[in-house]
Amino acid sequence: MSKIISSLSEVSERYDALFVDLWGCVHNGVHALPDAVAALQTYRKSGGKVVLVTNSPRPRAGVTRQLVHFGVPDDAWDTIATSGDSARAAMFRGVVGQKVYFIGQPGEEKFFEPIGVIKEPINVQMVPMDQAEGIVCTGPRDPRADPDVMRPEFLMAKQLGLKLLCANPDIVVDRGEVREWCAGALARLYTEMGGESLYFGKPHPPIYDLARRRLFELGVDVPDQSILAIGDGVLTDIAGAMGEDIDSLFISGGLAAAETKTKTQPDPDALSAYLQKEMSAPTFTIGQLR
Repeated sequence: MSKIISSLSEVSERYDALFVDLWGCVHNGVHALPDAVAALQTYRKSGGKVVLVTNSPRPRAGVTRQLVHFGVPDDAWDTIATSGDSARAAMFRGVVGQKVYFIGQPGEEKFFEPIGVIKEPINVQMVPMDQAEGIVCTGPRDPRADPDVMRPEFLMAKQLGLKLLCANPDIVVDRGEVREWCAGALARLYTEMGGESLYFGKPHPPIYDLARRRLFELGVDVPDQSILAIGDGVLTDIAGAMGEDIDSLFISGGLAAAETKTKTQPDPDALSAYLQKEMSAPTFTIGQLR
């Protein structure tokens, strides 16, 4: 059974670094969550390092600008690892080919801007599907539309044998009080239809490798047993932590607030039933990061 705690400070002394999810933990897609910000600021003052590990398809610079917009101060974190950066690196190495069909919202074409860390990147071109060698998906064109609207396009893509690069494995997020679909929902549908989807964010290993590299760039070498992963997604944040064999803190008041009956804190019986159903075993649980 996951241990329910009332504040991060109850356990934070055990860890030298935190891998912290953003959406649902530090902000709600509209504004920063003050208690979470204060908890991270206090942790950093004690000497701990905070790596924001997000399934955002944006590059690190884009997430940094977004944090300013949401009101998350820069003294609450040290560095950022995004699934977008992990996926972009793979794309420029040619994992889905040079000519790609793009699925995403207007403005997300910045995903295709050059990335400096890749030696001799390929020249990726956006083309119609019938000319494509693969698919790059940063998210649905309409985040509130049922993912099934993509079935006709995905049927064609499957027939063409195209692999889909998923830049954000999240299935859903809550923007304030509104639930929206993410790229992971489309990748899941494509896989269910018999297509092949490639993932680079949580819970998959590439983004954790990137997060460790970000820590190393800070001049610290933190063993896995001294890292605590924090997030509100059992299928992403907690599953990823379990796969990497690092401890985790589940934020039950995020995506699973209804299932865990979380207001201030989760109902223990509801939490236990939810975690058992999802076959998830976070080390700790708290209603909201504080």
